[in-house]
Amino acid sequence: MSRTEQLTRRKGTEATRIRSRGRWLALSVLVLAVLLVAVDATVLGLATPSLSEDLKPSGTQLLWIGDIYSFVIAGLLVSMGSLGDRVGRKKLLLVGATAFGALSVLNAYATSPEMMIVARALLGVAGATLMPSTLALIRNIFHDPKERSLAIGIWGATASAGAAVGPVVGGALLQHFYWGSVFLINLPVMLVLVLVGIKLLPESKNPVAGPWDLVSVALSLVGVIGVVYAVKEAASHGPTWQVWAAAVIGAGALYAFVRRQFTLAAPLLDMRLFKHRGFSAAVLADLLTVFGLSGLLFFLSQFLQLVQGREPLEAGLAELPAAIGAVVTGLAAGRYARRYSVRSVVSGGLLVIGLSLAVLTVIHKESGYPLLGAALLVVGLGAGFSFTVTADVILSSVPKEQAGSASAVSETAYELGAALGIAILGSVVTGVYRGFTAPASVPAPIAGAAHESLGGAVEAAKSVDPATAQTMVGAAQEAFVDGLRLASGVGAAVLLATAVTAWFLLKGQRLQDGVGH
Repeated sequence: MSRTEQLTRRKGTEATRIRSRGRWLALSVLVLAVLLVAVDATVLGLATPSLSEDLKPSGTQLLWIGDIYSFVIAGLLVSMGSLGDRVGRKKLLLVGATAFGALSVLNAYATSPEMMIVARALLGVAGATLMPSTLALIRNIFHDPKERSLAIGIWGATASAGAAVGPVVGGALLQHFYWGSVFLINLPVMLVLVLVGIKLLPESKNPVAGPWDLVSVALSLVGVIGVVYAVKEAASHGPTWQVWAAAVIGAGALYAFVRRQFTLAAPLLDMRLFKHRGFSAAVLADLLTVFGLSGLLFFLSQFLQLVQGREPLEAGLAELPAAIGAVVTGLAAGRYARRYSVRSVVSGGLLVIGLSLAVLTVIHKESGYPLLGAALLVVGLGAGFSFTVTADVILSSVPKEQAGSASAVSETAYELGAALGIAILGSVVTGVYRGFTAPASVPAPIAGAAHESLGGAVEAAKSVDPATAQTMVGAAQEAFVDGLRLASGVGAAVLLATAVTAWFLLKGQRLQDGVGH
């Protein structure tokens, strides 16, 4: 080999090494965005008791504070994923991250339940720009399928780590500061993301995406929010005329959205993606898995604090096993899916989550932490396997030019499942909770406030004598645990059914092994 050839090869190897290093540095920026969203989602549960004491929301307002973020984000994810394909995923990510940080300040200084609900909704608009952009950029940065699987594993593990960091850091803040401080922790993460992302992230977009259809954007938003609102209100108050109206409007808008996509030369969402069985199965698995988990985990933080009397930091640390388990299996999920099969890893993960939720149907007020900790650890292990592989299947099923749309569908399923889970399973908990009997000596206004939420009962108890307060709070706690057990059973049934469904729908599905272009 001549010296010229040796120098050429050496330069080529060096360039490859630099490009490889750049890919992983870019990934480090993307996972900051994931961390931003994950931390925001998990700290709210810990802050709920303090928030309830300060803002005094009703039970319905408390549910809206918990799920309006997911409602809005679910309604806009497809639109934002498509927008990123058109204007540039890096540009959308950085603009969204800046807005997310600014709106976190608005959330931190909300002065009423109504203001908090609006602030959470606006935060959902900004959040909708982040998650599809991160996954789409991963699809375009990592062309080798095995590298991409590892990158997706790191992406998912970071989301789980955020779920761990959020409660711990949030709990530490709540020990010393007011509840709004849990939103202010978004600011330093956002600042690093924007400053470093400007330098490291490559821009990518679909060069033939066509115009952004605003009519489709409106139909998607109205459709998703209308249907989810109808489900939420039906679960809470029964099939009233308002529920039927919202359901008809939402379903009609979604039907019109789908019909319109088939007529557009450049659709907001290419409906042909759903003809791929693996893609559709992975999306369905994500939606039902998050449905089974989210409502339960939203109320678990309240159980740890308001029933078992743990401090916020202690409650945050108690939830760590779920995140640890998800990090461990998320990093290895792609390798196991190639060694065995996609359906065995996804179905197995869903199965162990369902069994763990079934175990939680026997918890009671005095349940020891070993039972809760073990159940949470197994839930995390199963989620790490399932979510990582389904994300890989979804991204591998489409050309990289459509990565934004595909990522948006994946994230929409996730957020829609979270919204429905909090709405339906949360309504199960609330419905059972409101059936408790307050002592006869408690005045009607105080008893009414106590029946709104468990946090409301703790606050209302300060207005009566200590003996009556202890009796009322004890009855409220028992009712809350009864509701939590029933919600755990519903979640377990959903997860076990999803495991069986995924086993059949993912038959023959494989992750790519070679270098894909």
